[in-house]
Amino acid sequence: MHSPNGDLYHREREMGLLQGAVGELALGRPTVATIHGPHGIGKSALLNAVPRLLPPGTLVLRARCHPSESQFPYSMVSQLFDPVLGGAGGPGTPGPGLGEAGPTHEALLGLLRTTRSLAVDRPVAILVDDLTNADPHSLRWFSYIARRLDDLPVLMVATLPASAAAQVAEQLGPLPYLLRLWPEPLCPTCTTELVDRAFDSPVDQELAALCHTLAHGNPLVLHDLVTRLRRTHVPPGSPDPEQVLPIGAQALSETVLAWLDEDDPCASELLTQLAVLGPDTEPAVSAALSKHGEVHDQQARETLVRAGLLEAGAPGRFTHTAVRPAVLARVSAHERLVLHGRAAAVLARLGAPARQTADQLILAGCDWGIDVLRGAGIQAAGVGDHESAARYLRRALTLLEQRGAPGAEGDENAAKEAREREESFLDLTVRLGAVELHRDLDSCSRQAAAAADSPLGPVRRAEALARLASPALVSRIEGAQPFVRVCGELAALPAPPREHLLRLTAQTLLTGHRSGLRRAARLAAADPGDPAAHVFAGALAAAAAASGRLGTARRMALRVAAGPAGAPEGTAPASTAGPVGAALALTWTGDLDGAAALADRLISMSRASDDHATTLLAHLVRSEVRHRRDAHTDAHTDAEAALHLARRLNAPALAGAAAAAAARALVGLGRVAEAAALLTGEPAAGDAHPFIKALSLQAHGTVAAALGDHTAAVRLFLDCGHRLALRGITHPGCVTWRAQAAASYRALGEEAASATILDGAPRQRGTAPRPRPQPRQPERARTLLSPAEQRVAELVVRGSSSLEVAEKLFLSKRTVDTHLGRIYRKLGIHSRHELAGAIGEELPV
Repeated sequence: MHSPNGDLYHREREMGLLQGAVGELALGRPTVATIHGPHGIGKSALLNAVPRLLPPGTLVLRARCHPSESQFPYSMVSQLFDPVLGGAGGPGTPGPGLGEAGPTHEALLGLLRTTRSLAVDRPVAILVDDLTNADPHSLRWFSYIARRLDDLPVLMVATLPASAAAQVAEQLGPLPYLLRLWPEPLCPTCTTELVDRAFDSPVDQELAALCHTLAHGNPLVLHDLVTRLRRTHVPPGSPDPEQVLPIGAQALSETVLAWLDEDDPCASELLTQLAVLGPDTEPAVSAALSKHGEVHDQQARETLVRAGLLEAGAPGRFTHTAVRPAVLARVSAHERLVLHGRAAAVLARLGAPARQTADQLILAGCDWGIDVLRGAGIQAAGVGDHESAARYLRRALTLLEQRGAPGAEGDENAAKEAREREESFLDLTVRLGAVELHRDLDSCSRQAAAAADSPLGPVRRAEALARLASPALVSRIEGAQPFVRVCGELAALPAPPREHLLRLTAQTLLTGHRSGLRRAARLAAADPGDPAAHVFAGALAAAAAASGRLGTARRMALRVAAGPAGAPEGTAPASTAGPVGAALALTWTGDLDGAAALADRLISMSRASDDHATTLLAHLVRSEVRHRRDAHTDAHTDAEAALHLARRLNAPALAGAAAAAAARALVGLGRVAEAAALLTGEPAAGDAHPFIKALSLQAHGTVAAALGDHTAAVRLFLDCGHRLALRGITHPGCVTWRAQAAASYRALGEEAASATILDGAPRQRGTAPRPRPQPRQPERARTLLSPAEQRVAELVVRGSSSLEVAEKLFLSKRTVDTHLGRIYRKLGIHSRHELAGAIGEELPV
């Protein structure tokens, strides 16, 4: 606890030393005291406390120096002696014998005699504030007199900035009666007392601590800060830190930072650099920017540490969050851009890490540095910072686009430049797509589409897309189209690259297309054990299971699950299309144990490689497996994990699939209202894969059936089957919509319709085929058909061909044929003539 000395806090030591000097004065012995310290530390307050310590009758000579008077010879001497001697001229007029050319020895001797004569019968105290601002003549006098006080009762006290300490030590250091004072910053206790006193009431301890940190124990800064807080009516008992910090930043700007500009421009320049570029800026960079050299840079850093703006250490940190805003408020936007640009150039010249240079390039808006940005993107992606990697690569692509096309057509150099530009564009596009695969699947799809439009030829396009191949991208038509198109181009070549064709064909198989299938199958058969062949085999297994070739699908899936020959156990596959396809095939063929084991392995490997897209798909597969095992709690956990990842990856189609899986699990847990709310709150992607749309329809049907709306449930289940048929997914085990539709038919009392819909469902081995239902009565038959099916049936029985029906109803012929197939199954018939009888109309002859 420090007791106050009047208005002085935390100054017991300094006041004691001054009291000792006054005691020496009373004994007729001299003292020269210098008070050093930064602006605002209280040097003048200590100087002003000296007169009340002096013995009675002491002659006090006072002067306060100002830079504006430094051009007037002996201006400080005149302030000291004119009140006593009665100078004839105005302020700054030299006394008798003092010329303007400079202090001669005779003049200095004359002033010494004057001082001696004044100290003959009484002590003399000479008090000078801001001595360093005195004119050169007066400074020479002060030094001359101070060294010649051995037998005089004279006390000389002067305040000086900390930067003048070395100069004083050089000139006056040997004096035996020299006393040097360094006032310390206020302690937290004194700061709290001063703040309490200013607010006239106890303040919140956090506010007092914040004031102490911002002021760094500087009394003048603290006084300015508290005055501003009171002026803005900050409540002392419950202050808002968000309100205090801007006020603190403004106080720092108008005190400490202003003093720094005046006293040490180099330190002020360094502080600006650190505020704009960041406190982690290396000394070599800041030294190169300031052009003062590393020695001056280190001295400037020490000044900032003493000023309480920077923490000690390399690199230094700002002492408080308010420091940087205070500095930045003094820097214009143009100055910031210039500084960022200079920093980028210096960093590139010094060979700094690409990411550090790239950050400055982006902030400065420079029109150069594509290679630096590319390197920064690679570095950031390598450490898993995909957000920064995407920012760097997008900026590089923007700069490349801004360059425009090269020179005149027909010029060989222009053609070479154009080729190099397209190569660079494709490389940056693929790198950006690979990064977006970890953070934004929609953006990755756009990069894949841009790569598919490259003019560099089908092989380069295929090579680029093979690097982006992920089953997560085929969840939307937009993401699938580039792979289908480029795969078709590649398959048409006389000798397509084997690996690229196998990987792209695997990707297109998962979309439901078969571009390049025959050729890829021949290439895979030539070496079925390599990684590319395993990727293709996994996707082919899923396609085989979807079309009902269960034995083939299961054999291929098990081979893929075992991994390529010679691959270390636990190694992540080069492409996840194979394992994901194999996991789907095992699920659809009923090998739930194998599917669960493969899904577990995929989750483990994809998490280790930070592959969120594959983790999402694996959670969906495992949720499906657990749903089929009636482990609804676990299925819901997996579905929720997949939904979280889908939202994080900006994948609305996969979010819809995850929501559908979660809703089914919730229905299994009896939480039907939650399931309905989940499906309502998750918007469906308009261009989702038909399989995902079918999953969503099945989930909506499941919820409708659980709510008792079996009419709506039947409609949803039948639409689900229609979507699956459009993509050739004919195996009923892929999505169990038939059994659910049959249950809803039975709930409606439609036993015959239930039996018909189950005719295509999987049967247990050894059971006899179900008897085919007889054609229904016309009135009853019509009620089984949806409005769309009734319109198709009516036109068919009137003699229209499928193509004519399609033209009249504005449908595709394939859709009409699908409607007919569903109509035949519902009514238990096989031909158009049977259709006429079933609905009570006759075909025209």
